Amino acid sequence: MTMASTTSPLLVLLSAMAVVALVAAPVSSADLPSTFADIASKIPNPWSAFRNLTGCHFGEEQQGVAKLKDYLAHFGYLPESSGFTDIFDADLEEAIKVYQRNFGLNITGVMDATTVAQMMAPRCGVADVINGTSTMGASSHAHGRNLYSYFPGSPSWPRSKKRLTYAITDTAATTIDRATLSRVFARAFARWSAATTLNFTETASARDADITIGFHAGDHGDGEAFDGPLGTLAHAFAPTDGRFHLDAAEAWVAAGDVSRASSDVAYDLESVAVHEIGHLLGLGHSSEPGAIMYPSITPRTRKVDLASDDVVGIQSLYGNK
Repeated sequence: MTMASTTSPLLVLLSAMAVVALVAAPVSSADLPSTFADIASKIPNPWSAFRNLTGCHFGEEQQGVAKLKDYLAHFGYLPESSGFTDIFDADLEEAIKVYQRNFGLNITGVMDATTVAQMMAPRCGVADVINGTSTMGASSHAHGRNLYSYFPGSPSWPRSKKRLTYAITDTAATTIDRATLSRVFARAFARWSAATTLNFTETASARDADITIGFHAGDHGDGEAFDGPLGTLAHAFAPTDGRFHLDAAEAWVAAGDVSRASSDVAYDLESVAVHEIGHLLGLGHSSEPGAIMYPSITPRTRKVDLASDDVVGIQSLYGNK
């Protein structure tokens, strides 16, 4: 990608999204955990090198900008390309502005310290922008004060299907025993069942299950390769695909207090599962930091209770009890 003298279609699209964002009240970034950057400075992280881009802005050429473009393309802010350059061009500036708006940051288009810290934060692998449509704050004005979102087209499980089955299928890559996994996922599904008309039942038959859950490492055949510790933690697909994958390289905690875990990068399995189940049911990411559907979560954190943003969003799709 090279610097362009004319306005590109992507620039027009992202500029329009940014204008829409100004209509909605921004989410405060005051509570953004400083531990994102602290952890990345001590432990290898796929996105740690972004700290070297702090202060980088439009018009500069700096090593690592192409990797930043890869990151933003992965999460939908730029089109995928095999020819990204290290030039900080207009498309990148506008993509960063949309990213900043989605995460409630100051909209500058510059890689300021807060933006860098957010980008280094471990997170869900589901894109924030899908086919040019933001699944975060760009559509929030349609829901009043709520910041929940849906996948484009608002896919959901059929209204007539009140009972969904799930199977825990690929466990060879994790040391967590099957009984513990069953308890964790049962609790995670129960969080959503309590807020909707849906019920969830574990089944031993992966072939007949609506939802399949597994632990995978690296490239596992779905086009969404995992990247090792930190980085992308897990991903799930919109209804009615039913696939839910966790990165086996993470230090998962399935029992006990994750805040007391021996690893500085331990992740609470139930917390991540509750988030990914939201995707399985049709919710996109939320710009509300307190919501389950917010894309990022810090290590050693337990976050399993649905926020009002999550509840209103899921009930808009499926109704309430």
